[in-house]
Amino acid sequence: LAAETGTGQSMYAIENYCDVNIRGTAVLLEEILALKSQIKKVIIASSRAVYGEGKYRCVTHGIKYPNSRTAAAMQSAQFEHICDQCQEKLVVVPTDENSMLKPQSIYGVTKLSQEQLVLNAAASAGIDAVALRFQNVYGPGQSLSNPYTGILSIFSSRARENKPISIFEDGLESRDFVYIDDVVESIYLSLVDTSSGQFVFNVGSGRLTTVNQVVGAIIEFFSSKSVVTVTGEYRVGDIRHNVGDLNAISNQLKFKPTVFFSEGVKNFLNWVQSQTAGTDKYDKSLDELRSRGLLKK
Repeated sequence: LAAETGTGQSMYAIENYCDVNIRGTAVLLEEILALKSQIKKVIIASSRAVYGEGKYRCVTHGIKYPNSRTAAAMQSAQFEHICDQCQEKLVVVPTDENSMLKPQSIYGVTKLSQEQLVLNAAASAGIDAVALRFQNVYGPGQSLSNPYTGILSIFSSRARENKPISIFEDGLESRDFVYIDDVVESIYLSLVDTSSGQFVFNVGSGRLTTVNQVVGAIIEFFSSKSVVTVTGEYRVGDIRHNVGDLNAISNQLKFKPTVFFSEGVKNFLNWVQSQTAGTDKYDKSLDELRSRGLLKK
């Protein structure tokens, strides 16, 4: 579970992300292999970021795994993916574990490396291993001061203080938000499962929530006076949509998400209210991205 997280910062803090995530995993694996007679199973907290843009469907040409959106498309506000054959809009579908692995950020590259290191090293040592590809994890306990840990932390901290909120792209980009209790359950089920070998599972809610919906829920909860602006800006390395296919983990581990966004966001925001407001580093993080050409319009 120990890793650097977040897409934006990974695109310029490359050495740190590789050192912590990849080298850190390698160091841990050497210790595990030295004690392999005592180790029965290794579980790695991977990420849906290994898929990159993930899985889409064209009504005419079937399943597609699009590349990163081009600068020209983004600058003309063409945020949705289009088919490379007929130029029609693609429809996002749940990404399963057999989908193409096309990470679009340095963070995603390091998570894929972690996952492959663990699965390969464990297999060679005869140790069982499970890679859990978490969707967008949220819930009580997450950092409210780190601007790279997710939009829920950022927006809730700003809405609470009636500060302006900026939304990238058009606000219709969406994520699969998975509540922390469900994440913990997936780890527990992976631990107690008696199946032998190496496995990969998505962990999510299986539902899409747009950024606009996230902001709306937060503003309503706090009765905030924050001015919300849809900027049209975009971050290099960001994806458009993602939703996880949960069939594999449901079939093998009997995992079922129990807390969906409408309930989970209230749990999270109630917790936020109980916390002392921290230092807001969001504007500084945006300046860092802009200065490196990673936040554009």
